[in-house]
Amino acid sequence: MTNPNPLRAYAAVTAAYWAFMLSDGALRMLVLLHFNALGFTPIQLAWLFLLYEVAGIVTNLAAGWLAARFGLAATLYGGLALQIAALVGLAQLDPAWSVAASVAFVMAVQGMSGVAKDLAKMSSKSAVKLLAPSENGGLFRWVALLTGSKNAVKGLGFFLGAALLALAGFQTAVWVMAGVLATILLAVVLFLPPGLPGRMKSEEVWGGWRSRDARVNRLSLARMFLFGARDVWFVVGIPVYFQAVLSDGTPEGRREAFFLIGGFLALWIIAYGAVQAFAPRLLGARGQPEVETTRKAILWAGLLVPIPFALALAAWASDGPAPWLSLTLVAGLLIFGFVFAVNSSVHSYLILAFGSAERITRDVGFYYMANAAGRLIGTLLSGLSYQIGGLGLCLATAGCMALASWLAMRRLSILPPVNHA
Repeated sequence: MTNPNPLRAYAAVTAAYWAFMLSDGALRMLVLLHFNALGFTPIQLAWLFLLYEVAGIVTNLAAGWLAARFGLAATLYGGLALQIAALVGLAQLDPAWSVAASVAFVMAVQGMSGVAKDLAKMSSKSAVKLLAPSENGGLFRWVALLTGSKNAVKGLGFFLGAALLALAGFQTAVWVMAGVLATILLAVVLFLPPGLPGRMKSEEVWGGWRSRDARVNRLSLARMFLFGARDVWFVVGIPVYFQAVLSDGTPEGRREAFFLIGGFLALWIIAYGAVQAFAPRLLGARGQPEVETTRKAILWAGLLVPIPFALALAAWASDGPAPWLSLTLVAGLLIFGFVFAVNSSVHSYLILAFGSAERITRDVGFYYMANAAGRLIGTLLSGLSYQIGGLGLCLATAGCMALASWLAMRRLSILPPVNHA
């Protein structure tokens, strides 16, 4: 099989990943706002997303091996097709069902979407490792561009989901997204160049669920806590808080709240993606040794820790919702997003730098399994902490997760590289 033109293959993989993440962001916002408007509690809302994250853990353990066995194109197509099936399934939701039946059904559909997401993510990130130029920080620049642009598109998806829900309703919005994604899948199948790398030799076997490189395992642990720190406030806490503050309970008030919440989360994700794409320049990645990038990664992990703790103190100091608190939250979460984006971008570079080309799909799969585990923990704690202690406890929990991520990153500086030869 011939190798594809690297730039053409990178462009095709990026376009497919963009389409997927647009639908993923829109679907998350649709489900969250729709069921919150129906009166679901924070814990029930968290349950809707739990199987999505559990599926991500399981998928990432197997997806790396599947991609190595069948090729990255096959797993990329599979992720897109499963997302279409999940959207079609969600359109079958009946408003007459009981709360328990609705939660169980949406959990199952979200689980399918979780499998789809991590197949697509692992395929795209692994392809960059194998396609990117090795000189002048090319790997860091290519992965930062893919990750940053993906998050900007996902942010647009958050706003798109909220807008579709407000303007067209739940079922129509889901059918529209399924149709658009089916068109994208057909285009990717037609235009993705042949020969996308990733298939392993037929005599290779599973080889274990963890990486052979202690640096990959330690970075994966830090990644788990990093994304837990974000999702503790992002999944349930902040959207539910702002919906309570912004909506007066009327249909018009709910629609206005949908637009404002979707707009803020979209802005956050888009700005986060822009910072990710800028991170190689911010950190001086061109020609920089790997050990220096690792040192800066540890520094930026520490900078994230005080931000959620400061916001938690502000929430506790406020006697209920207040304009100054809302402004403080918006400003503080944008600062959190900037520092978080630098951390996420340098993580995405380091996992590809640490991983061996021979088992890159499995190293990346294990790493994103930890990522999914962090989102699972963060999702569960988001609903639980908000219901028990309100916004203050929710943000303080995020601070504890950020602290754990920094502690995990600190050991990277003393771990030696592994000879993959």
